[in-house]
Amino acid sequence: MIQTIYLIILTYFLLGGLGFYIINRKKTPKVARESYTKFIAYFFIIHILFFGITVNPAIFRILAILISGVGLFELFQLFRRNNYKPIGFFAGSIIVFTLLSTGFIFFSKLQKEFILFSFLVLSIFDSFSQITGQLWGRKKLVPKISPNKTVGGLVGGTLVALASSQLLHSLFPGTALKALLVATGIVFFAFAGDLAASFYKRKFNVKNYSHLIPGHGGFLDRFDSLIAGGAWVALSTYLLSL
Repeated sequence: MIQTIYLIILTYFLLGGLGFYIINRKKTPKVARESYTKFIAYFFIIHILFFGITVNPAIFRILAILISGVGLFELFQLFRRNNYKPIGFFAGSIIVFTLLSTGFIFFSKLQKEFILFSFLVLSIFDSFSQITGQLWGRKKLVPKISPNKTVGGLVGGTLVALASSQLLHSLFPGTALKALLVATGIVFFAFAGDLAASFYKRKFNVKNYSHLIPGHGGFLDRFDSLIAGGAWVALSTYLLSL
């Protein structure tokens, strides 16, 4: 079954790569190079997480702790660079991030197949919201917080992710309807987590958290949706008795 799932992942990557190629044809060489760098880095990240989940879930638990720890460090770094102001906003952000990270770490302890289902739905939403947004997105969603997010991207990514949840239903421990409900929650929390991370950067007037990952604006820039989406899945195991 894992081999079949992996073939599905490669198919999505081929479709995503085709999307990026179409998008980058109209961009300058510098912008296109940055886009391809981000795509290649994302390819390796997805594979590290995928094999961490499927080969030995303990590896994914370590990665979840690492991601949460580095994310916390990046939040603090921006606060420090801004002369430890505003302290109230920072304190509130740390409380929210701690709650989400705790849920994310609990998520990493769930059944392997459930983790894989959630991870794939989230990754598909994350990837195709960006691709469909650049291909067909016209109307901006929240330009003051995250200028690249569009209605077309959100709708496109959501539709592909929800459809994929049914394709990946064999990994899910419940009914097809529950799989769809969990996937809907994943999409909502992933989008909210991404938006919150962007809002934090805008508050401190910076574009990136760090340059730790090529083509990305830091660990939180890459893993914000995974942390929030994973926290929802951990919560859903109690709400839906999975």
